[in-house]
Amino acid sequence: MFTARQLERYADVLWWGLKTARTGRFKKGDIVLVRFDRPAIRLAEILYAKLLAMGLNPVPRLNHTTTMELDFYKLSNSKQLVFTPPGDEFLSKSLNGGIFLHAPQSLTHLSDIAPKKIGKVAVARKYLRDILDKRDDEGAFGWTLCIFPTKALARHAGLSLKNYTGQVIKACFLNRTSPVSHWKSIYKKVQSIKKWLNSMQVNYYHIESANIDLEITPGEKRKWIGISGHNMPSFEIFTVPDWRGTKGKYFANQPSFRSGNYVEGVRLEFQKGAVVKARAQKGEDFVKKQLSMDKGADKLGEFSLTDKRFSKINTFMANTLFDENYGGKYGNCHVALGSSYSDAYDGDPKKLTKKAKKKLGFNDSALHWDLVNTEKKRVVAHLASGKKLTIYENGKFTY
Repeated sequence: MFTARQLERYADVLWWGLKTARTGRFKKGDIVLVRFDRPAIRLAEILYAKLLAMGLNPVPRLNHTTTMELDFYKLSNSKQLVFTPPGDEFLSKSLNGGIFLHAPQSLTHLSDIAPKKIGKVAVARKYLRDILDKRDDEGAFGWTLCIFPTKALARHAGLSLKNYTGQVIKACFLNRTSPVSHWKSIYKKVQSIKKWLNSMQVNYYHIESANIDLEITPGEKRKWIGISGHNMPSFEIFTVPDWRGTKGKYFANQPSFRSGNYVEGVRLEFQKGAVVKARAQKGEDFVKKQLSMDKGADKLGEFSLTDKRFSKINTFMANTLFDENYGGKYGNCHVALGSSYSDAYDGDPKKLTKKAKKKLGFNDSALHWDLVNTEKKRVVAHLASGKKLTIYENGKFTY
């Protein structure tokens, strides 16, 4: 597992991520939520002490254990499923930061729970996320997250716990004397790529691989963003499409664990912006139920590309945070079904009202599910001038 020094470095990386993710500055007295799973308690303790020493007010919260979560879905009646504890809304309206330490002790414990139940809970709690999103847009809140290695993660990834931990250390640069300095260097290098992408006037992007033939429309008032500190690690550069222009076929060759369920080989066909056909080698029923969660669940909220020159992740990690940042031989692209990020709005986020989002084709949903493809691919921008420009090929941006 991690050495004491590596845990200290991990905490420093997360603090850098949190500061970078928030557009406003942290000041003494700000409130920071530290939400964690039980195996990550030592990292939570280190973060707690660091935040206190900076004059901040950390609020530690332990997530449900696997048994608690399973009992919640098995035993709750319809009212209990949508119950929100007193104080959750007030806390959400007061938070200035959130650090989330994911350390699951099971990835498939909810596989026998009806997907409709899981969706009902997500929809009922969406308003809390909306509060935080609004505060994020205003610069009053920022968030970051990471994973902490567990036996369950390692087992599903087909790795020993030692090797799994080694992948996390390598990906987050925790084996370096100053990992934060390295993250700052990557952050700086990526700015030029984003500037290049955002200088184009694009009608649509065409993504092609052995199993993908997809067109995505960037829409108005969009920009490419990424490596913003929100996820640690994060190497992706992404944008928010106008969901109405999506058409064609997408295939996720990376498996996915979501809400205690395992899904593999997802194939989606889009027409007029929405999924009209969904198949999966494993977990097809769960996929279809997720797509029916709400009106926006069957539409795209994100399109992302990862450059293999930045990412050191070269194996399946059984966790979306790492798998959506896969570098490997050909990098990766992924799409997210469901909600979009207002960060990709090219304008004043405070003016991006619910009405404006709808007009611009920013998708809204309680779902946000990243589905990853690591095949060799080409992404071509069809420019407003009529010209075509390959922006991504063989795992790298062509900039």
